Amino acid sequence: MKRTAVSLSAAALLLPLSACGGSAEAGSGTTVTVTVGYQSKTINTVTAGTLLRSLGYFEKQLNALHDGHTYKVDWQDYATGAPITAQMTAGKIDIGSMGDFPLLLNAARGKQLGRPTHLISVTGYNLRGGLNTVVTAPDSKLTTLKDLKGKKVSTSIGSAADGTLVRALQRAGIDPDKGISKLNQQPAVGASALSAGSVDALSQFVAWPGLLAFQGKAKALYDGAQLKLPTFHGVTAREDFAQQHPAVLDAFLKAQAQATDYLSDHPVTAAEKVAEATGLPAEVVYLYNGAHGIATFDPAVKPQLVTALEQDVSVLKAAKLTGDVDVGAFVDDRYVKKALGSSYAQRLASSPAPAASEVWAKGGRKTITFKAPKELLAYVAGHRDAIRAAYVPDATTGTLWFADKAVWVADGDRLLPFVTPATARTYVSGHGGARTVSYETALERAS
Repeated sequence: MKRTAVSLSAAALLLPLSACGGSAEAGSGTTVTVTVGYQSKTINTVTAGTLLRSLGYFEKQLNALHDGHTYKVDWQDYATGAPITAQMTAGKIDIGSMGDFPLLLNAARGKQLGRPTHLISVTGYNLRGGLNTVVTAPDSKLTTLKDLKGKKVSTSIGSAADGTLVRALQRAGIDPDKGISKLNQQPAVGASALSAGSVDALSQFVAWPGLLAFQGKAKALYDGAQLKLPTFHGVTAREDFAQQHPAVLDAFLKAQAQATDYLSDHPVTAAEKVAEATGLPAEVVYLYNGAHGIATFDPAVKPQLVTALEQDVSVLKAAKLTGDVDVGAFVDDRYVKKALGSSYAQRLASSPAPAASEVWAKGGRKTITFKAPKELLAYVAGHRDAIRAAYVPDATTGTLWFADKAVWVADGDRLLPFVTPATARTYVSGHGGARTVSYETALERAS
């Protein structure tokens, strides 16, 4: 089967919508082209995008239909969800994947323009909100969110990362509109601005915070999991497309489930596949998508995620990005229930894997899991030249982070990792005798 890859530069996004690829409606004769919009570098959508594409499962499912049609899949890669929504409401994209806040804008825009869309499945999620992080420059003096008052902060307005920033600032007693100078920038632009010193902080979604930390270009200031509010990415489809081509949607959802199972069964290999397709370091991909990564993947539309989506509406309304959104009408899990059959109930009831410390050894096809961070440190100390990456969960939020980028606290015989200085300081203040130590000191104490 022929697969058409569409690569769009920033300039190409400014072209008229008619210049973009066709949709299933544009199929002539017995040929049907299905256009899928995805975000290759937003790696918590890989089971509906990057990984799914590399595995070829969707094409195989379409080939198995044997309904007299020849199918082509046109994969279109974008940096954010907004252009996917624009193309969907123009009838140019049939199926798309994006984060929770962009999904709401997708719902609102589709209804407004008379091209309704529906959330049909979930990709990656974190029940505490750990997929979004606020980071600062490595040498920044900022240590808490309150330090952002009066500072310049880059984010992508309308994104899940912006939603995290707004909520976090409100909890810190800072007006998200007047208390900071917010710059609306694409993730890559914001990352460059942070490196150049033209902004004080960057609030972004995966994989940017982890990537910048891994590269030594940023450090975490605020862990989105501190909000204790679910955040997720999902798959949306045009209503007319779903009605006209239910078999194609069924094939997509079955393929997504296959890709999800592949990711679960082969997390290291999956990370390397995504890294090869995106140019991201595999170590960063694994931080989010690994066996105990920040994201959990499951196509089931869990009730707590729908509830979180309903709560997100007020944030977008306050920012005047949308009016009321009927989340109940937008969510349509009929298709994924049908595609997954008897396994759907099991997936719906499943829980994220418990937090754990992991080491990825050089040349290893699997990671090594440890019961406690101190055990991981002892192993790393004895195998320094053989470690590709080491990961530890924040002692309070459970958010996975690179061991050498974490803030370490010594509490008696225990060595505890934290994503940010603020969470470490909160722990220390509540535990007499506890103190922060350097990563090197932590290694020495564990060995």
